[in-house]
Amino acid sequence: MLAFGLVVGKLMFDFPIVGNLSVLFSFAGIYLLVVLGMGLFISTITHTQQQAMLISWFFLVIFILMSGLFTSVDSMPEWAQKLTAFNPVTYFIELIRMVLLKGSSFQHVTKHFVVISIMAVIINTFAVLNYKKRV
Repeated sequence: MLAFGLVVGKLMFDFPIVGNLSVLFSFAGIYLLVVLGMGLFISTITHTQQQAMLISWFFLVIFILMSGLFTSVDSMPEWAQKLTAFNPVTYFIELIRMVLLKGSSFQHVTKHFVVISIMAVIINTFAVLNYKKRV
């Protein structure tokens, strides 16, 4: 879907792609591990599919609204800015802007890779441990 969106953006809107796409796709893969881990964790703490969908929707909306996609993180209150450090969507949005619009290389986005990788390990560890407790 990311590749499709980039192709549509380039062909229909002449969206500039300045940076290296391999950095973007590598980060998207790690980000996908974070999101899948969150989904697995939510599925281990809920009893029905409806509960899982409701909790997932709640987190999705909060993460998107607090990510800096619609409003700048700098314009948020101090407490909200601190919470965005735990939001994986924030790092994904920042990396997309840095790579596609500014042409940042891997050296410029190393911090984002490290943080999102740590999130992936922690969230998936909690999900697997919680799954093992339930089985």
